[in-house]
Amino acid sequence: MDADDMIGKRQARTTRGTSQHWRRTRPAEVRVDDLMSAAAALFIAKGIDATTIDDIVTRAGVAKGTFYHYFSTKADVIVALRARFTQDFLSRVAASIGEPAADDHAGRLSAWLRGAVGTYLANVELHDVVFHDFPHHQRQSQEKDDVIAQVVGVLEDGRAAGVWAFPDARSAALIVFDGMHAVVDDAIVAGTRDPEPPCRLLEEMFTRMLAAPRPRS
Repeated sequence: MDADDMIGKRQARTTRGTSQHWRRTRPAEVRVDDLMSAAAALFIAKGIDATTIDDIVTRAGVAKGTFYHYFSTKADVIVALRARFTQDFLSRVAASIGEPAADDHAGRLSAWLRGAVGTYLANVELHDVVFHDFPHHQRQSQEKDDVIAQVVGVLEDGRAAGVWAFPDARSAALIVFDGMHAVVDDAIVAGTRDPEPPCRLLEEMFTRMLAAPRPRS
């Protein structure tokens, strides 16, 4: 073995050791995020059933024991992905709601719709993977409740200002949320991902539906 070979082997051992040390010492939240991102990409590409835990750890670049340190099954990963999807959805939509003035209630409703439609369309493949296998008896979830609470806040502010009128805020928010889902799903089935047409339609319908009646002169 010549000197160059010996140097090359030493460098290779050093590189492997550095890589392994980096892998072991990455923060827990980074390793969890790597596993979740790897699982999400594989679930979308291959489906949940066809994806193995070996596939996930290989794509994430972690040991199999690392997976089991944070998750027991693929189902646990799906639950975590649902929570992450919802938090991302809420954050993006909250940023949209924050753009209009606080007293522009119609603008805030439009902002919610546009934020929701845009985020849904941008992530619909992941949404379908992690949410559409709910059993029929599971009619409600914490994730949906969190989103509905966001809509309720927008509607309640408008009702307090006399802009909106409805008998029950949660029921109105459910109509807004489920109506948004239905219209966007219909657009996806029709083969379009342009958010503008469904947003305009939803804005017009909900603005008319929620508007407080004008006092008679």
